[in-house]
Amino acid sequence: MMELVALRTFQAVVEEGGILAASRKLNTVQSNVTSRIRRLEEELGTELFFRKGRGIELAPSGRVLLEYARRMLLLERQTTAAMRQVGESAGELRIGTMETFAALHLPAGLKAVRAAHPGLELRVQADTSAALTEKVLDHKLDCAFVAGPVKHPDLQFDELVVEELVQVCADGAGPQALPLIIFREGCAYRARALAWQRASGQACADVMEFGTLEGILGCVSVGLGWTLMPRRVVERSPLAAELVIEPLPTDVGRVPTGMVRRRDAPPQVVLTTLAAALAGGAP
Repeated sequence: MMELVALRTFQAVVEEGGILAASRKLNTVQSNVTSRIRRLEEELGTELFFRKGRGIELAPSGRVLLEYARRMLLLERQTTAAMRQVGESAGELRIGTMETFAALHLPAGLKAVRAAHPGLELRVQADTSAALTEKVLDHKLDCAFVAGPVKHPDLQFDELVVEELVQVCADGAGPQALPLIIFREGCAYRARALAWQRASGQACADVMEFGTLEGILGCVSVGLGWTLMPRRVVERSPLAAELVIEPLPTDVGRVPTGMVRRRDAPPQVVLTTLAAALAGGAP
């Protein structure tokens, strides 16, 4: 009888294009992947792949199995999600967020969820918009709050607020030839900052990466560099008096921000509660 782990392995080999890449994605050794595929072929009595030198190609039987494997694995994920949300008052909700969204908005949403669903365990992790989106796609998060717009056939993006990005530097300093101080690769603000740097004719100096808002604004405040940050984050910072804010053109400065989740996920009342609290409570 086919095991789900075998189907996940088979799907990974197909999607990653080979045994080695699949083993890396699944965080296992190549021999485990190979043995699972062989057992699956023995159980089904057919070849799933054609071996061509060091490469492999999906056989006709493999193409048929792939469709059914995707359906069964989707059903498994939906079942797991449903069990986590039993009665919307037990289980857990896995939430991803950008640092800036966590600082400005998320507490109000979490407070509303706590009141409406007191038995639900909330797990929150911060990361870049790109990393969070991938984690939602991989079913590692139930939802995430990211900078948009997000356009993907498997994802739904619900805009909640529009942040105003501003250019920030120390009093008496300017961004010319200073390093950009920003979050690591995958941050939506980083991409906009680099684009703004090019568009405004500034010299492309080094980029300094930090993992926290405090670290970024602290270094900017002493003149080590400049950054792009939501206006409200800067205005609420203890360092606000030492920082100079410059507005940006609308196409750079206005950033739609909202909740991203999988389209095929089962409906969850708790996500409606969370989104409504955040949209209604946005300052």
